[in-house]
Amino acid sequence: MPFAQLVIGPPGSGKSTYCDGMHQFMSAIGRKCSVVNLDPANDRTSYPCALDVRDLVTLEQIMSEEELGPNGGVLYALEELEHNIGWLEQGLEKLGEDYVLFDCPGQVELYTHHTSLRNVFFRIQKLGYRLVALHLTDSYALTLPSLYISTLLLSLRAMLQMDLPHLNVLTKIDKIASYGPLPFDLEFYTEAQDLSDLLPHLAQENPMMQHPKFQGLNTAVIELVEDFGLVGFETLAVEDKKSMMSLLQSIDRAGGYAFGGAEGANDTVWQVAMREGMGTMNIRDVQERWIDRKEEFDEIERREMEEARTGETPSLTSDAGDEDSDIEEMNRHIPDSGIKMVRQGESVQGSVQNQASNGL
Repeated sequence: MPFAQLVIGPPGSGKSTYCDGMHQFMSAIGRKCSVVNLDPANDRTSYPCALDVRDLVTLEQIMSEEELGPNGGVLYALEELEHNIGWLEQGLEKLGEDYVLFDCPGQVELYTHHTSLRNVFFRIQKLGYRLVALHLTDSYALTLPSLYISTLLLSLRAMLQMDLPHLNVLTKIDKIASYGPLPFDLEFYTEAQDLSDLLPHLAQENPMMQHPKFQGLNTAVIELVEDFGLVGFETLAVEDKKSMMSLLQSIDRAGGYAFGGAEGANDTVWQVAMREGMGTMNIRDVQERWIDRKEEFDEIERREMEEARTGETPSLTSDAGDEDSDIEEMNRHIPDSGIKMVRQGESVQGSVQNQASNGL
């Protein structure tokens, strides 16, 4: 049973960058992964593209032939893809059991009220794929209460429209400290609870918000989000290995990959770490790493990189020693399964010793 991620989100949220980074990360941990580009306007992909919708239809062609603008052209292109879904199905069959990342367009209409993209996803689901929708949002949205509330509404609408296992992700979290101090800790924004605390900050953001009719509207919007109780956020710094691992573990749980068959006996250290749930960062770890002590952690990483560059080239034996030490360090955190292996020679020798001690 193949698995897939549907990467959606507004323009500039980092969808293509995420697909490139996740493709590299999965390759490093031993998962066979392919990326499918569903954006007819994306003519420069940074990742190796296994299947490209531009081979079927391009935005430039539609804008020229149908006299449409960029937004209307993308909507038209997705309708073309829906009508020619056999082309996509044939391409996916060639990928076999690969884990697939779908890089989707950034027009929000496609996942808020337009039906073509959702219909394409449902057809993919009928092929046997276990899908997870991943809605990316730039963490800059946390800097203004009005932007954050808009993000909550957009995320909620996308969850209701897609009707799939769904995760909302705040990207570029490593840049959040450069935007200035936030009025609340990250946990407030990721949990999306007690949103009424935002109302005074909305009034400070814009004097117009102090008018009674806007106060009533803001209160109604906040109550709407809280009544659904669906919206929450994961965080991501795409260049940070621990952040990528933590997010992928959440995706695996949402899509069922974590409950599938175990990997083979020749797992790497990173595969073991993924399967055992190691490397998970809770929101307080993220707060400490990227906000409270960012400069300190950055300095530690800089020193480690300098030491790695200035160190001597390790020999083959030292490489083996480093790998053994990594495995030993990982084994300290792997739960004991209760099964102990005994070599045949050791078992025979132990039996002889037991007989001698018993006078047999």
